[in-house]
Amino acid sequence: MFVDLTRKTGIVALAIPALLWAAPAKLSAADSKKKKDATSAAATAEKPKTVELDISKLVFPPAPAVPRLRYLDYYSAEKREPAKSVAKEQKKAGWMDRLAGVTPGSEKTAETPKPRFQLLSPYGLAVDSKGLLYVADTKVGAIFIFNPENSDLQMIKNGTDARFKSLFGLAMDDSDNLLAVDGALRHVMVFDSNHKLQTTFGEANLKNPCGVAIDVENRYVYVADADLDQVLVYDADTYTLLRKIGTTGKEHTLRDAGNFSKPTNVAVDKDGNLYVTDTLNDRIEVFDADSKFVREFGKNGDGAGDFARPKGIAIDSDGHIWVADAMLNRIQVFTAEGQILMGLGGFGIMPAQFQALTGLAFDTKNNRLFTAEQLLGRVQMFRYYTNAEAKAELDKKTAELKKKADERSVVTNPKAAVTAPAASTPAAPEPAAAKDEGKATPTTTPAVTAK
Repeated sequence: MFVDLTRKTGIVALAIPALLWAAPAKLSAADSKKKKDATSAAATAEKPKTVELDISKLVFPPAPAVPRLRYLDYYSAEKREPAKSVAKEQKKAGWMDRLAGVTPGSEKTAETPKPRFQLLSPYGLAVDSKGLLYVADTKVGAIFIFNPENSDLQMIKNGTDARFKSLFGLAMDDSDNLLAVDGALRHVMVFDSNHKLQTTFGEANLKNPCGVAIDVENRYVYVADADLDQVLVYDADTYTLLRKIGTTGKEHTLRDAGNFSKPTNVAVDKDGNLYVTDTLNDRIEVFDADSKFVREFGKNGDGAGDFARPKGIAIDSDGHIWVADAMLNRIQVFTAEGQILMGLGGFGIMPAQFQALTGLAFDTKNNRLFTAEQLLGRVQMFRYYTNAEAKAELDKKTAELKKKADERSVVTNPKAAVTAPAASTPAAPEPAAAKDEGKATPTTTPAVTAK
């Protein structure tokens, strides 16, 4: 079920022509009093109330369907504090410090207005074991670290903690080591859990790396290179190159299975399968842990299951595949086999609308989804409802509907309620085969998946 948020409410202005009449030079006392009363009444008239959007009820798909996603909040730029007069002249801050919320001398002067953080072009996203959100901003040249539980902000800054030129993908391993891709510097940086740079790798092999993902079970690091049309596979412990997936040197012309045309991002499921957004081919390609081609899904178009420049990709705790479409500005959810389950989004500035949607990341521990959009400089946060939670909600709604149906039946047919009470309803006869074997007939409950 798709949720179309691209429709905008039109406001039609009706122009009413007015006739201008020549007024007499003098007004009578009665006319003057009437005019004064009318003016007073207009001034005291109640102003129309503004209707605010209740984002706490913004869920997808909408009621009466069982919700699978709920909008929570977003990160973009904090509101500045009111400026106060400061007698002491302050040192001028650099442009990156102003964006990052760092004011020279602010620790000495409490009255100095504090600039807050501002995202300009977020791309890569990652979440550590503590639930902290990492955002790579290409234009600011820094990695922002947000705590979704409060307003705490940390940063890994260019020139101070590392050297950045063009940040793209992020990934977090099982030891909270952060891997950050720099496309212009043609390498992947590794930061430890204290955000200290440990090493870099890939300089000898990469040309324009973009997305990165880690297979913690099989100990692989996958790096998508958009210029090489390849995904490079590294050892997750030594960072040595193991193999390459795809053919390079064909200038983005290959369309056959197992090859790419500007692959941008990658994701790994719990079984070690690799999912690659083959961006110019408008499809997702799937490989096993040995880098053998398994399947593909998607094609160019704007219908359900189609793509127009897929970029970000992430996998939730139930194994669903979430794909961000940069041109259609929507998210689509698929099974591992490529069956479309749900979609949401559209171009706009409202919650769950997007502009240049490029990044996706899941916090599977807290069931949160994060999205990065470059034109608005914004990261949105959603709450994901798992299959188990959705099934419980479905069972609850089914029970409520049955209860209401039974109550209506009692009202419309009270005789039947007296002559055939629910307690005296006989159990269904046991099948002969089960009776002979002394076993109950097995029953199955359909799994609840994203709709």
